[in-house]
Amino acid sequence: MSDARIRNRYFDDLFSTSDLAWMGQNTNHIPAHPAVREAMIRSVEAAEFNAYAPPMGFEALRAGIVADLGVAFAEALVTEGGVNALAMICKARAKPGTTLVTTDPTWKWPCMFAEQAGAEVIQIPIYDPATHYKLTPDALRAAVDERCAIIYIVDPNNPLGIRYDREEIEAFAGIARSVGALMIHDCTYRDFADGHTPVLQVAPEGTVVSLSFSKWLGLAGMRIGALVASPALVDEFSSVSTSVLGASVVAQRAAMAGLAVKAEWMKDVRSIDRANKAMIVTAAEAAGIKVPVQPSHGNFLVLETAATGVSPEAIVEAARREGVMIRQGRYHTARFGDRFIKVSTSVPSAWAERFCEGLPGYIATARTLNDVPALF
Repeated sequence: MSDARIRNRYFDDLFSTSDLAWMGQNTNHIPAHPAVREAMIRSVEAAEFNAYAPPMGFEALRAGIVADLGVAFAEALVTEGGVNALAMICKARAKPGTTLVTTDPTWKWPCMFAEQAGAEVIQIPIYDPATHYKLTPDALRAAVDERCAIIYIVDPNNPLGIRYDREEIEAFAGIARSVGALMIHDCTYRDFADGHTPVLQVAPEGTVVSLSFSKWLGLAGMRIGALVASPALVDEFSSVSTSVLGASVVAQRAAMAGLAVKAEWMKDVRSIDRANKAMIVTAAEAAGIKVPVQPSHGNFLVLETAATGVSPEAIVEAARREGVMIRQGRYHTARFGDRFIKVSTSVPSAWAERFCEGLPGYIATARTLNDVPALF
């Protein structure tokens, strides 16, 4: 059976698991704001799904995304999830003979998109307490040359949860300019971070921000995201888009409603997220597990598993058998993946409690597992 079929059946099984606690994909499972639910219901009742959306997104949504990011000079292009925005950018810029430079760990799919286009991917190791688990300007400068087409920065980093300062973002953008590279600032998790600076606010030319409504608004299954850049770059990227018929109408209505209530919504979401993190850190440390990055500026935590004596994959499989989905480190990084599991925290408190109560048992079960099935 192909890897694609195995992966599909794996997630199909997860979806078929009654009352599964989704704590591995950084998705938001806190019950939706009433205004967002009502917007989707109104759209369905009006049968808006019978028609195609505007190909770049509803104008009101495009304007709302730009206003929320605080970059009035820029334009937004609505996409079918943040991953489609990144695929579009890589398709436009990654070519044979060029490089995409990013970190290790990073979010792996843009690396795959660049390689599919014939580019070389260079990953700079950052899983290092000596650099506070961050990419440094010196390390980035040493990794780029005239071949570099794209510098890809996930901020906050998935899975580590570190956040870059304004000065660091300025330095990364300056390095990109020095070699004529495009800087992609993947801001998927910015709404969970304190003091986050989108690159467009400090370097409006030669940069692009990618965004998602999956994480802060809980619309993962609706597939809606965006890229934001100068009008010239938006023209360039949209010219290679395969999403020529627009993103989901129902999802866009939900996104517009979400932006209208974002301040009050995220206040509640972040309060729950912080409480879940505190609970999980306490449970992890009691089980002899180190939490290397605190605070995490994403809606997730890295838990280092070395002291347990069992593999991250075994713990993930043990948790899955108890109805809790968490992620093994190798999903994110081959080099450092044997060190950790990742646990998402923008979930109902009852799910976090279930994970904390079950963690010692997951470790005990993991010690008995000789064969762990394929995980994704």
